[in-house]
Amino acid sequence: MSKSTNTSKAQAIDKSSTTGKKYHHGDLRSSLIQEAKVLLAADGVEGLSLRKLADRAGVSRTAPYHHFKDKHALLCALAAEGFEKLNSFVNTELAHNDPKVALPKLVRTYLEFAYKEQEQYDLMFGRRLWKLAQPTEELRNIAYACFRNYAKRITGFLTGTPDKEALRLAQASWGTLHGLSHLLIDGIYIDLAGMEEVSEIAVGIMLKSLQGKG
Repeated sequence: MSKSTNTSKAQAIDKSSTTGKKYHHGDLRSSLIQEAKVLLAADGVEGLSLRKLADRAGVSRTAPYHHFKDKHALLCALAAEGFEKLNSFVNTELAHNDPKVALPKLVRTYLEFAYKEQEQYDLMFGRRLWKLAQPTEELRNIAYACFRNYAKRITGFLTGTPDKEALRLAQASWGTLHGLSHLLIDGIYIDLAGMEEVSEIAVGIMLKSLQGKG
């Protein structure tokens, strides 16, 4: 059976499974991911299942399997969606060629995303997908593409810096954001009341590093 035939068959099943139930605007996979995010935020990874997802989305219990072969594939899709958002933030917030303008925007946006989407953020960078199992090709591709994009834009703020040194600076600055995000999520050392001040200090550290290398 051809790939196009399989795709058409899956689409037909998806369409029939939603009859009399929720309308998914022609893209069941995206709708399932959004519904899964709600379940993930409410019940955590352990409380998420394809069966619960189908019930919440208002589709047959077999419909999600046409898009995610198992729970692991669904979790990888959720993580990939998070990296798509981060990549979009990088493109938007680092578009300005002045790091004094760009970095404060990125730091605030990054921390806000991590705090608002805590379960998804933990999933994106957690051991469950990267150490205890194999990430899907989709997840691996967008995760690395996101960092390469960030590194390229950070390097763009530098002049005359060796590539390896610029890469290490990008890794260290991302690590700063990631570490602050986890402290905020875990509620240790940082809370929402102090996030703005901490963000400003983080920006200062990053700018000093860039200026020292530029």
